[in-house]
Amino acid sequence: MSNLTNLLSFAGVLKSIGGGILAVGILLVMVTIHEFGHYIAGKALNFKINEFSVGFGPALFKKRSKKTGELFALRAIPLGGYCAFDGEDEFDDEEQTEPFEEMQTQEPQETADEYPEPKGERFNDQAPWKRIIVLIAGATMNYLLALLVIVCMFSFIGQPLYEVTPAREGKYLSAVYETGDIIESVNGEKVYLITDYIDALNGKKKGEEVEVGVIRGGERKTLLVTMEIDATFANMSDTGTLLTAMGLDGLRAVTVKNGFFQTLGRSAVYSVKIGGTVLRSLGELLTGKLGLNAMGGPVTTISVTAQAASSGLLQFLNITALIGVNLAVFNLLPIPALDGCKVIFCIIEWIRKKPVNRKVETLIHFIGIIALFGFAILVDILQWVL
Repeated sequence: MSNLTNLLSFAGVLKSIGGGILAVGILLVMVTIHEFGHYIAGKALNFKINEFSVGFGPALFKKRSKKTGELFALRAIPLGGYCAFDGEDEFDDEEQTEPFEEMQTQEPQETADEYPEPKGERFNDQAPWKRIIVLIAGATMNYLLALLVIVCMFSFIGQPLYEVTPAREGKYLSAVYETGDIIESVNGEKVYLITDYIDALNGKKKGEEVEVGVIRGGERKTLLVTMEIDATFANMSDTGTLLTAMGLDGLRAVTVKNGFFQTLGRSAVYSVKIGGTVLRSLGELLTGKLGLNAMGGPVTTISVTAQAASSGLLQFLNITALIGVNLAVFNLLPIPALDGCKVIFCIIEWIRKKPVNRKVETLIHFIGIIALFGFAILVDILQWVL
């Protein structure tokens, strides 16, 4: 018996390790796709690119192209990456040494004959509209990859929905439901996420009737559900109030397959819904409806992703799509150091016909990156402490 227990424990450890590896792999893929978006847009618009790197810190592997002179590197810390455009973060062109000259100093064995200098124009010498395209290209690639993952998930596994679970002893289940009813709509609105239930019911009073569309035994039916309590929700994660108001004891995730065109349409809607929850969670965080412990930094993201990746293909694909949309939305927020804030500076330059002082802009982004790292560390600590 002890040997069996040890084997099961060992299998659990291997599963956890495998989940962790998958989690890091997902993040690496998303970061690589993001930076590749910047890269291909930059190449198409004739930007000079010095390096494309996955990860931060010391290089585990690097190779310079003999055709373009660009450096490609895989680095030790798999929590980020960058596409280094020439002159992107410089204060004054005259104060800076040419990056390619620095490269030759650091790697004296590489001569200009062996590795040509990368071609293209420096980042800040390009027109603002071109820089905007390059800046938003990373988030666009993240979103498109997430959408592709969702389409695959909906096509081969099915659309995630929720079904009614049996009432536990001592709990109440409204008589209009049958165990196994799969809920498709609430108050005339299609539901994809729990937040859709909350939005559809918000403000409804006790005793009001609400239409709930369900799939029962393969057939679609409309139920009239009487609200058990007022639908006044504390925040977007107030599932306790939701279940009580609808006369439910619980909901369980299931999947439902749809036709080809329905799959494409609902995949697009699902991706937009995920993006909406990202913005909504940030909004409720700022207003105090959600606590910091509801958020998560890199460590928490890897931990949650590892658990999901170990739970099955559906959870793996779902968390991959969530991370992709999350990265896309978050990077376009007007927060210093993020692409969204850099876009704002480009728009200001476009309107003013001259840039904001480069030193001021760089200082703002530097403060922003420090604040973001500090915030990420703080929320990770809160997740482990609380």
